Amino acid sequence: MTEPGDERTGRWLRETGPVELVRRLSTADGSAEQLPGMTAVRLGGYRLRAAATEPERDLAAVAAAGGRFVCPGDREWPTQLDDLGDARPVGLWVRGRSDLRLWALRSVAVVGARACTPYGAHMAADLGSGLAERGWVVVSGAAFGVDGAAHRGALAVGGATMAVLACGVDVTYPRGHAELIGRMAEQGLILSELAPGDHPTRSRFVMRNRVIAALTRGTVVVEAEYRSGSLVTARSAQRLGRFTIGVPGPATSGLSAGVHELLRGEAVLVTDASEVAELVGDIGDLAPARRGPVLPRDLLDAVTARVLEALPYRGAVDGREVARTAGVTADEALGRLYELHSLGFVEREGDGWRLTRRATCDGDVRRGGT
Repeated sequence: MTEPGDERTGRWLRETGPVELVRRLSTADGSAEQLPGMTAVRLGGYRLRAAATEPERDLAAVAAAGGRFVCPGDREWPTQLDDLGDARPVGLWVRGRSDLRLWALRSVAVVGARACTPYGAHMAADLGSGLAERGWVVVSGAAFGVDGAAHRGALAVGGATMAVLACGVDVTYPRGHAELIGRMAEQGLILSELAPGDHPTRSRFVMRNRVIAALTRGTVVVEAEYRSGSLVTARSAQRLGRFTIGVPGPATSGLSAGVHELLRGEAVLVTDASEVAELVGDIGDLAPARRGPVLPRDLLDAVTARVLEALPYRGAVDGREVARTAGVTADEALGRLYELHSLGFVEREGDGWRLTRRATCDGDVRRGGT
């Protein structure tokens, strides 16, 4: 009877209830004209849609597809969708055996470009599998590119994934994802605001994105141009107080320009699933510490390191020259040189000292090379 995200209808539903609203729009007793914001033109459009609505037919169609209808107040309704206010879905058509409310409680959206690069597809699949392995439900829109890669990543590890469609749950779109959507209907969940049989339109894709944002704890964007629909999802997430997350890409890539613009704002940069889980998860869900390799030279104390640095890259010098360069006494320099000799950093050459040939071949230990 109404398009997704129609806030005017949402207000009427909140004020009158669904039964009374349908009655007003279906009868010519003048009550519909009393609704706030109603005009003759609008009323004509609403009545055309109301006349074509057949709830029994739609319920039978979703049941035939193995689905159900979930509305606010039902046990399975995800109450975080109520954050959308009057733009909240009237209800959701759902296919899949799992409980929508429970799955949505621990879910993360992974969205991005349809025409993604191999890098974008790899990152989306890696995030999908990594999040699923950590017990998170991966939510996306079943589109080509990043969406499909994220869903497949979750399915590949036997994880949970949900697709929010911009068409009826019995309509396969895009057609090239027929097998993927079928797998999600069996192993995951498929949901939509639109009645069975409804087909996607540009505006329905845009409005679908607000459901993805509201349903999940955070939205991760993998590759997006400045006008990408996934940025609509991210901005909806920001408005709703959800986490907005971006995966960086090459600065020269137009497909990463939109993500980088998000990252210049309030979005958080991540590079893998553990960092996403740390951000949106519970206390203790920490990503591993990031650091470079620990080199043998890093374990030396400050004075010994100075003595090592006093040796030239090539050739040998006597202990007094080492002491002068390192700023220590001759006796202390000699003691440190013998310590470095036992560790394999230096060797004797006549009456002088030099860096070991192995060390200079394997890397410049004096300069901290590898």
